Amino acid sequence: MAATCADPCHVRAPVICYRWSAVADRCPGRASSALREYNSKQFAGLFRGVSVVAKKKARAAAPPVPRSQRAQLIQRLQTLRGSHIICYVTNTRQNLEVHMALDVVRYVFEHLERIKAAHADAAGKPKIDLFIHSNGGDGTVPWRLVTLIREYTSTFGVLVPNRAFSAATLTALGADEIVMHPMGMLGPTDATVTNPFNPIDPTNPQRRLGISGEDVAAYIQLIKDDAGIQHEDELVQAFNLLATNVHPLALGNVKRSMSQSRMMARKLLELHMDSTQRHKIDEIVDSLTSKLFFHGHPINRKEAREQISLGTVKDASPEIETAIWNLYMDYEQEMKLLEPFDPALEFGRDHDLLTMVAAQPEVSQRATNKHAYVESMTLSHLMSDEYVLQGTKLPNGAVSVTLMNLKRGWVKNELQ
Repeated sequence: MAATCADPCHVRAPVICYRWSAVADRCPGRASSALREYNSKQFAGLFRGVSVVAKKKARAAAPPVPRSQRAQLIQRLQTLRGSHIICYVTNTRQNLEVHMALDVVRYVFEHLERIKAAHADAAGKPKIDLFIHSNGGDGTVPWRLVTLIREYTSTFGVLVPNRAFSAATLTALGADEIVMHPMGMLGPTDATVTNPFNPIDPTNPQRRLGISGEDVAAYIQLIKDDAGIQHEDELVQAFNLLATNVHPLALGNVKRSMSQSRMMARKLLELHMDSTQRHKIDEIVDSLTSKLFFHGHPINRKEAREQISLGTVKDASPEIETAIWNLYMDYEQEMKLLEPFDPALEFGRDHDLLTMVAAQPEVSQRATNKHAYVESMTLSHLMSDEYVLQGTKLPNGAVSVTLMNLKRGWVKNELQ
């Protein structure tokens, strides 16, 4: 629904109120195309004291990176690493975050098969590096992705240029080597889960609040340690209070997800650590799932080695650092990772809001959002959607903007 605006200045100047089209509403975490649902209040733009608005014109979009240039950047990194590079980049743009999801495994498989064919005449299996940038996503993706890649390689490395949070951190745990740029960050692997039994978001009744497993555990610890409640009957009362506000099945799902996250981390570490290191594996799992306290805590490469005890974390040489960063910067530019996605402002840049006629919708030019890339030196898969913005001026002078998706899916291209 369109945002409602009660501010009297809305009558004096155009206001853009954004609403999320039902065509575009997708469930986060189910596929790489899944976007976080927008709260219409996020996109209410207020134009105070507007006297001059630029005439309607097409925005100058940043030119896409030439495919040959991308291939050259990947080839440069491959040469320095002595490996084959597969890039997996999901959009981390504000208001357009995209999750890791199982659909990507199908496309990674194509890249692995091409690498296998290129290496057919060589002895042994090639070294493969996964260049990854993501805020995380589906917790089942790391195991499927890592075990598939390991079938094609003798040595598996993960390259972290910037963000590798949550499920991306789990993916890195399955590597023989994690090469982190100085800007590279890992993150805790505790689960935050959403299901139909979760509480409703009071700011947006169409959404369910995510529940962090560590938040539930911290509540119990708060009762025991800070409130000093130790008696069994009182602890039961405290838990019943929690279960009154959070559906018991949602709490059960939290427990199951916490157990699954710990199991996944352990299994991935055991792919390259032997049974004599079981104690160390347990320490790493405990640190990543419960000892960092905050799911958004960024783990730099020094902390990863010295406090998390990840011995697989390595510093890159200056040349490799430069190559990693140059490749990341190309993705950052093309996917507009530093530019928040704001349909209201986007529509306002292209349309003269003051001269719009009430109840006569105007439609923006077709545009594209790039959600995820899977690329190697000769092959590219892009997950994107095409959309238009429709703006309608309301009787009170506000402009309601609706995003309508026209096409969404994966597209395959050759880089050379």
